[in-house]
Amino acid sequence: MLNRTFTPFPILTTERLTLRQLVSNDEQEIFALRTDSEINRYLDRPIANTIDDARNFINKVNENITKNNALYWAITFSGKSTLVGTICLFGFSDENGKCEIGYELLTNFQGQGIMTEAVEKVIDYAFNTIKVEKIEAYLHRDNQSSIKLLEKCSFRNSNEPDKTNPELICYHLTNSIDNLK
Repeated sequence: MLNRTFTPFPILTTERLTLRQLVSNDEQEIFALRTDSEINRYLDRPIANTIDDARNFINKVNENITKNNALYWAITFSGKSTLVGTICLFGFSDENGKCEIGYELLTNFQGQGIMTEAVEKVIDYAFNTIKVEKIEAYLHRDNQSSIKLLEKCSFRNSNEPDKTNPELICYHLTNSIDNLK
């Protein structure tokens, strides 16, 4: 059984970053993430049209956290409050001991190792606190930046196309502690 109790919200820190819960003050950055054509090129989601769309998204995310259905962190630099990206765990399966990871980073912060640092911290949290056995990531087969990030973080291609969208591929990471048993 997975340890899915997300209250109080788990704030995670790394050398450079603080991963915290989304707040209403993040609406401008969430709007920027959800309207940027480069970020959304490989994502199958509606583009935000108004700041209200961003506000509603933040509320929906925080409802899912309250219900222990998902974790969604705002990525910030330590000591600063401005969101530069997001990272989430969702699609939890108690039965299969797994979840899915997703992430996005404002374009002017890409290429600085920020997402690698955030993904590694969230992997550690997923395996050691939530106790998942496997983390999956579904991404567009042409999203080379995401493929490189996942491979850098030891994810491997599952070589199984998504049944609902053949453009998507699945990468996975299994808890190495379980592999030692």
